[in-house]
Amino acid sequence: MSSAPESRRPVVTPLRAVIGLLLAAPWVAILWVGSYAKVDPTFIGIPFFYWYQILWVVIASALTGTAYLLWQRDQRARRGGAR
Repeated sequence: MSSAPESRRPVVTPLRAVIGLLLAAPWVAILWVGSYAKVDPTFIGIPFFYWYQILWVVIASALTGTAYLLWQRDQRARRGGAR
């Protein structure tokens, strides 16, 4: 006989995969330097190389906040289902 619980929840769920993608997107965008290593187009006199990176600071903050909210939702669902 097995002493393990009959209905174990999977560790990797679709929601957790989405959270991972949200957190990985800024890494991929910034590490792929060839996609933004250029001067044009400029924005208010700022070369593309710089404003692209600054834009990703804002985008990464929004994605991280969204990932955090989704994580909290996932944790509440797991605690609610476990009781």
